[in-house]
Amino acid sequence: MRTLAATVLIFEALVVLFAALVAKDLSGLSTGQALGGGGVLALLLVLTTGLLRSRVGYVVGSVLQFVLVATALVVPTMLVVGVVFAGLWVAALVVGRRIAQARYAQAP
Repeated sequence: MRTLAATVLIFEALVVLFAALVAKDLSGLSTGQALGGGGVLALLLVLTTGLLRSRVGYVVGSVLQFVLVATALVVPTMLVVGVVFAGLWVAALVVGRRIAQARYAQAP
């Protein structure tokens, strides 16, 4: 489960960084605000991958999904990005749990 969740968070961080470059043109944000906000969110997403060894990492990852969706209040097109990654996050958790259960069932 950790591998899938980490993959989602890393790709999400990359997309957030690229979206921050575009957000300055799609909103009333200055370049510094857009890049600063996007950079902080991307950094938090990357740092969260290190927390995935415990349950706290999954909670923080889930909270960050809500934060990404909430960025749509400033840049409305981020709603699509937020919903897509929230869906991928849920899918990673569900599929990852199924894989872990299957491995546990096959263990001697």
